[in-house]
Amino acid sequence: MPSHLSADRPAAQPPGRGSVEALISQTRRLKGDVDAVRRDAQNDGTDGTGPRERWQRALYDLALHQLNDLDEHLAQLRDGPPPAPAAAPVLAARGEAAPGSLLSRVGSAEWNLLTDGASWSGELYEILGVDPAAPALTLDELPSLVLDDDRPGLTSMVTDCLVDAKPIDGEFRVMRPDGAVRTVHMMGEPVLGTDGSTASMWAVLRDVSELRRSQRTVRETSDSLQRHRQQTQTEHRLAVELQEAVLPPWRGSLRLPRRGPQTLDLAAHYLPSATSTLIGGDWYDALELADGDTLLSVGDLTGHGVTVTSGMAMLLGALRGMAMAGTEPGHLMALLNQLLDATVQPALGSAVCCRYRPASRTLVWAQAGHPAPLLFRDGTGRMLNAPDGVLLGATSGAAYGQAEVTLRPGDLILLHTDGLVPGHSGTDALDRLLDLAERFGTARTAQDCVRTVVEEFGAIERQDDACVLIARVTSQDDARA
Repeated sequence: MPSHLSADRPAAQPPGRGSVEALISQTRRLKGDVDAVRRDAQNDGTDGTGPRERWQRALYDLALHQLNDLDEHLAQLRDGPPPAPAAAPVLAARGEAAPGSLLSRVGSAEWNLLTDGASWSGELYEILGVDPAAPALTLDELPSLVLDDDRPGLTSMVTDCLVDAKPIDGEFRVMRPDGAVRTVHMMGEPVLGTDGSTASMWAVLRDVSELRRSQRTVRETSDSLQRHRQQTQTEHRLAVELQEAVLPPWRGSLRLPRRGPQTLDLAAHYLPSATSTLIGGDWYDALELADGDTLLSVGDLTGHGVTVTSGMAMLLGALRGMAMAGTEPGHLMALLNQLLDATVQPALGSAVCCRYRPASRTLVWAQAGHPAPLLFRDGTGRMLNAPDGVLLGATSGAAYGQAEVTLRPGDLILLHTDGLVPGHSGTDALDRLLDLAERFGTARTAQDCVRTVVEEFGAIERQDDACVLIARVTSQDDARA
């Protein structure tokens, strides 16, 4: 397209070849860096299907797409117009680039208002899908290629340019003969004649279909990510509220039973995971039963989120109801297993349930795939021998054993869920807990013992939530005091 004096400024002088070459080098280095980061993100071990991963992938693709465009346009600026292909004299006369040219997505046009003639570059024919042998369309004919919804916008841009000498900068969609819809970005200016009137209009038209597709993908994945975050926040809030509503409301020490001698000094604590969004199904409970016995239990329903927390609430509610009705721990575990086995959504859980009889200081307990209670006495600790019991929900018709132990004044029972000792499991975690025996022996209350556990293990970053419940057997004199 020949140079003209535009309505407001002369044509800019092209930059030197060396400076453009430097920009090309910088652009290609940046492309390599972005591509390397994208490959690292794709190989980070995730499946790439989450909203955040899709959004990141779309942004990387968009960045690389724009850098590729920039690389091509800078190379065009450096190399100048390509030579005309000998095999296509008609297209060469219009200035079309050779096949595979970097100009494949950018075309130009000039419309002469004095002669009503039009001149298009070969690239513009390709972008709009017009037969290169056909005459270039005039400004009046151009809207025939444009989708109906976009015609008023194109007409307004052209009118403002011709009448008010306003620059053109806008987009419209065209329907190619092959049925493909392409988005075209048009930038142009009026060209003034010697008398100051508008003599012609020139424009550069660029196919931005892929760029807009990438931007749309980024926008859609960003919206999806935002919805996912809002949903996650809502589920987290519901899980927290449900957990707080279900777990015992008492804080500090609790003395049970409330009627008669208060022979158990109780304290418990819930320790959240390092990622506060992972609200799990851990629970602890202490409840005075109708016959004066005391129910102690801790448990964990596998998984995280509001569904698991609601399942934990159901399980704990059933446990309380059956215990209040006098069901012994072993049979109670069998009924809880049936309950989980019958739920619509399969779930697994572990639990330990104890019934303390204050008159005889007898602890009757059963477990379902859960760490056994720890007994601390006279400055030492040991794990109680566990009766048989598989995970809740693992198999239909499972039978659960039951064990008894007689406690003494001053004895301390520690119940906990897995993960209480971060980074340790099995016998290693057990040994870490038993090492607290001496400190428990000098503690005055169950609350002091819980505080010791929290001081020892609470500050360590944990991958899962956990809870601990401690019951200290008091004497009649202690109870009256």
